[in-house]
Amino acid sequence: MAEESKQAGPIRMTAINRMMDAIRYKAQILARTTKLESGIMGMGILGFAVGIVAVMLLILVPALMLGAI
Repeated sequence: MAEESKQAGPIRMTAINRMMDAIRYKAQILARTTKLESGIMGMGILGFAVGIVAVMLLILVPALMLGAI
């Protein structure tokens, strides 16, 4: 019996390793971005509330001190 070998050519491990490194790098960037976005979304309401309080202090306190209100 004759064995049939149908390989397309020699496997170039360097090229495969480079592609795997690129895929791994992109996956890490995607994971970091997702974590950052979820952290921002989780703190959105608190940040909005702190912003409103800061604006009220910066607008109302000087207006009250000057007697405009």
